[in-house]
Amino acid sequence: MPFLTFQVNPEDTLRNAGRIIQEAGVDGVKIEGARGDHVRMLVQAGIPVMGHIGLTPQSINTIGSFRAQGRDESDWEPIEADTRAVAQAGAFSVVIEAVAEPLARRITAAVEIPTIGIGGSVACDGQILVLEDMLGLSPRVPKFVKRYAELGPSIEAAVAAYAADVRARAFPGTEHVYPLRTKK
Repeated sequence: MPFLTFQVNPEDTLRNAGRIIQEAGVDGVKIEGARGDHVRMLVQAGIPVMGHIGLTPQSINTIGSFRAQGRDESDWEPIEADTRAVAQAGAFSVVIEAVAEPLARRITAAVEIPTIGIGGSVACDGQILVLEDMLGLSPRVPKFVKRYAELGPSIEAAVAAYAADVRARAFPGTEHVYPLRTKK
């Protein structure tokens, strides 16, 4: 769920989630952080919820930076507690983002719901990457991203060629416009 659609109180979360389901046509929502009371209310209302623990980008101002979480064992308990809270509240799965590998592995073994890693561990039940990151469209590349393509330069070249054609009035050509119909 977008920033400030779930951070205030469970009632606002329910109203906003319902609106997202209705207007966006999605089948469920994802909520960052350990918001067990929010998750529980949504699940009771029939809205499927995916949790999100570890690095929670919408909390970056609180966290301080985009840095891996749980790299010291002394930091593990709050992250594990967040995951338990989300699972016990009825989430159908949980994203584990930028969490130290041994912790992500441990969480996956401890919870009954599927875990989806994004910079977590191969032991997670599934994996996700941001499309722009994996396709080479993002300037900043997190450590956990494997680039499968470098499309950024190709897209930039294509846009530049298009702009040049428009400026030179080479596009659209006669093959790209609709002529009048000829009478038969």
